[in-house]
Amino acid sequence: MTDMKTALSLLLATALCGPALANSGTTVIHAGTLIDTKAGTTLSDQYITIENGVITAVGAAADTPKPDVDINFIDLSEMTVLPGLSDSHVHLTSDAAVHGYRQLERSTSRAAITGVMNAKRTLAAGFTTVRNLGAPGFTDVALKEAIEDGDVPGPRIIPAGRSIGITGGHCDSNLLPFEYQQVAGGVADGPWAVRAKVRENKKYGAQVIKFCGTGGVLSKGTSIGAQQFTAEEMNAIVDEAHALGMKVAVHAHGEKGINTAIKAGVDSVEHSSLISDAGINLALQNGTTLSMDVYVSDYILTEGAEAGILEESLAKERQVGRAQRERFQAAVKSGVPLAFGTDAGVYPHGTNGNQFAFMVKWGQTPMQAIQSATIVNAKLFDLDGKIGVIAPGAFADIIAVDGDPLQDISELEDIDFVMKNGKVYPLASQE
Repeated sequence: MTDMKTALSLLLATALCGPALANSGTTVIHAGTLIDTKAGTTLSDQYITIENGVITAVGAAADTPKPDVDINFIDLSEMTVLPGLSDSHVHLTSDAAVHGYRQLERSTSRAAITGVMNAKRTLAAGFTTVRNLGAPGFTDVALKEAIEDGDVPGPRIIPAGRSIGITGGHCDSNLLPFEYQQVAGGVADGPWAVRAKVRENKKYGAQVIKFCGTGGVLSKGTSIGAQQFTAEEMNAIVDEAHALGMKVAVHAHGEKGINTAIKAGVDSVEHSSLISDAGINLALQNGTTLSMDVYVSDYILTEGAEAGILEESLAKERQVGRAQRERFQAAVKSGVPLAFGTDAGVYPHGTNGNQFAFMVKWGQTPMQAIQSATIVNAKLFDLDGKIGVIAPGAFADIIAVDGDPLQDISELEDIDFVMKNGKVYPLASQE
């Protein structure tokens, strides 16, 4: 092992003694290769200066004065350095081994504890910001607060709280018979009822609204292509959310539901599995971002049955999996904004980076895939200039890998250095 890697190992070992290294004072990182996500290029031999968790300067090492001995100096001169990654669609409080009827055994309290474990895994995988699109009992809001207070390690979270859906739809609880009268907390029917749910979510800490505009793969008794909510109801959800300063994500697989939601003004369409060319053009015209989870199908079809996924759901995934990837390929060619969203929680958290290879296989360049998980998501999250870039004024969210992800995108499946807000965190392999 080189001297640089020895020093890095000591740095990370120190991080294991507590939640992370302190972010106070000044830190300088020497980056051997720095990926400039904004310009879509790389820079060699750069110094990144960080003060109190924020990047204050980036420049060529040759043009930067030698750091004082009193500052924290991190030598990543033999590594590729890039901004912390982000995921636009996760479910941190969900367990990938608990699907179908097994979910009935899990309490809301247990889901919150699961979220703590998954948040730590997600951060260790290099994902420093995530959008959590649906959680029971506002557990994602509580997890966000615990992370911000320093109680537990995890990524920056944009929580949706409870997903909004129609009676019997994808966001309802459909596993038990009538006698149990089980209804999910986000269920509402009618324009004024859905407005009330948006307001309730806002009241209890949600920062983005997620609703289900079509049936889904993992919900019992729903059809993937069938629209859920009328145009009037979708308009009400989006209008209310935007009036309250919140963006809207719609779960939508089928063409009609996708198009109705885009016309209603949603900010992102999740899954977008059966989106038509007309739908892609509509998204381009409206500035709508598509978040297409093109990796998760492999997990559902290989591991899903053992995890409790119902045969009905497996059959739906067989119908939609390849079609979604083909539509992703069409979306790439169109130039529509494509977010990096994985639906982690359906598959194991901490393996979010596995999706990069599928995005490249189905049409993106490695740089485009990285930009999806950095600058595209930053814009979608209203965090432009704060995340997804290594530049003055941005949060000091920085990761590094030994190899070159622009040559081998699978490098991002095994992150070798993680910093969030100027703090260095341990890797999954060191826990």
